[in-house]
Amino acid sequence: MSKQVRIGCGAGFWGDSAEGPKQLVESGEIDYLVLDYLAEITMSLLAKARGKDPAAGYATDFPDVIARLAPTIKANKIRVVTNAGGVNPQACRDALQAKLQAAGIELSIGIVTGDDLLARAGDFANVKEMFTGESIPGKLWSMNAYLGAFPVAQALDAGADIVITGRCVDSAVALGPLIHEFGWKTDDYDQLAMGSLAGHIVECGAQATGGIITDWETTSADWDRMGFPIAICEADGSFVVTKPANTGGNVNIAAVSEQLVYEIGDPASYLLPDVTCDFRGVTLKQLGDNRVQVIGAKGRAPSDQYKVSATYQDGFRATGTMMIGGRNAVGKAEAVAAAILRRTRTMFEQRKLPDYTRTDVEVLGSESNWGANARRRDTREVVLKLSVQSADKGALEIFSREFIPAATAMAQSITGFSGGRPSVTPVVRLFSCLVPKSNLPVHVDAGGKNAAAPIAAGVATLTAAPAVAIDTTAVAKEADSVSVPLVSLAYGRSGDKGNSANIGVIARRAEFVPLLREQLTAEAVKQYMAHFFKGEAQRFELPGLMAFNFLIADALGGGGMASLRYDPQGKMLSQILMDFPLSVPKSWVDKGLVSA
Repeated sequence: MSKQVRIGCGAGFWGDSAEGPKQLVESGEIDYLVLDYLAEITMSLLAKARGKDPAAGYATDFPDVIARLAPTIKANKIRVVTNAGGVNPQACRDALQAKLQAAGIELSIGIVTGDDLLARAGDFANVKEMFTGESIPGKLWSMNAYLGAFPVAQALDAGADIVITGRCVDSAVALGPLIHEFGWKTDDYDQLAMGSLAGHIVECGAQATGGIITDWETTSADWDRMGFPIAICEADGSFVVTKPANTGGNVNIAAVSEQLVYEIGDPASYLLPDVTCDFRGVTLKQLGDNRVQVIGAKGRAPSDQYKVSATYQDGFRATGTMMIGGRNAVGKAEAVAAAILRRTRTMFEQRKLPDYTRTDVEVLGSESNWGANARRRDTREVVLKLSVQSADKGALEIFSREFIPAATAMAQSITGFSGGRPSVTPVVRLFSCLVPKSNLPVHVDAGGKNAAAPIAAGVATLTAAPAVAIDTTAVAKEADSVSVPLVSLAYGRSGDKGNSANIGVIARRAEFVPLLREQLTAEAVKQYMAHFFKGEAQRFELPGLMAFNFLIADALGGGGMASLRYDPQGKMLSQILMDFPLSVPKSWVDKGLVSA
């Protein structure tokens, strides 16, 4: 039997359930435990924490989680890879080492450094924001390059039982072990693409095992005991997605497809430090209960640059919520929001304070996120969410004081202030840029040695993606048609790419693809959500999955960290799109292919 490497992901973000690592380690079904903790906002918060305490700046949950599981990790010879190091991998290593020593357990810990560029920000004063062309801000909170997987593999080669990195691409924590185990080289592009895809599918934890799927009813009975994902990987790059026995969830083609299209942008050119991936030809096969085989990713040479994400403060924000009930609750909420804004603006003018930079009003319960397609103006119970931004902290402190008095001065039935006055907090924005790999020395400290990590140089000009065959057969026209929502024909997943929205849509049946291609165009999707989408809309096709991926620029109100919306990362957008009306042949309804 050929060698297999079993990689389980026990955390999809900092704050994920501590039961994930425990479940995987105690299952006896993994060789590697990988944990993904980082996001852009996390990096800025960790940088601030390190500024106050030189021993801080890492995911503080990680040492405790691993220390508790260390006896089983050592007994079962499980190796651990994580980006929990944040902006201080050294401190994270030291904290874990102290806990292991106290428990009398010896495990070798390696670290990867070189991603943190904050101290060198002045060296990159001439870089431009890669989407807007703006100059880099003068004062940054954090600045980190997305490193690749080869330094992780080097640490494992040196004998590290546990590898802690700072910022790296999320999939690298899984790709690194595969490079180490299978000896993949920097130009084994197809294998690197498949290994990256394995990392991409498991990196968000239970999202690949039936969490947050469109057809949620199929897993809801098991949400209390969700299984975390395991990728069983082969030397040729193919892998099977599964989960530990006797856990909840459902690993099926729908769940894995949704996670595959999640936040990938152009599937023909998914850019990573080690490889440019092409996912258009990926196919999935159900091998049995909770076992999905994945094949077909292709790779090309990567860029000679790293993507770098910097964060900086752009004024202040405050968000207040209140519950409002009764007849015309929506109208009441809108009137209250308008009155609070008028009242505070008058006070700003009197005090010679600047106006709000931005405001955002959402009447939750009225389907405000559906824009012109909302159907619930008649609801009798809503939550008003009012978010504001200003360059002046004092202005927002006035907003904070004047928000709650609406309860006795405005509409009857205002309630629900259990959180007290709205807090005034910094607005953190993302600045993304590219820097040459040659400018970033990466080091691996493992096995008693601190050595430079060799990095694949990449190419200055990326090779264009090869053409793929797409069946463009038109939909057969029928005399009678009916209107059905998109969810009858497809399922999907959405998320963010900076300030761009990413929505993946997967057809439920092959015969639905031509109709989706014809009616669910990029422009149609943009028009359907015109209240959100301001920028260019693109549609990409993944014929292997019978899927389409939509990427819409300037769609999230500034992006996950800066947006004032309740859904700053676009997690709900696919559910909004699932109501998109499609005209389908009546015979499809008569045959039971779709529900009317």
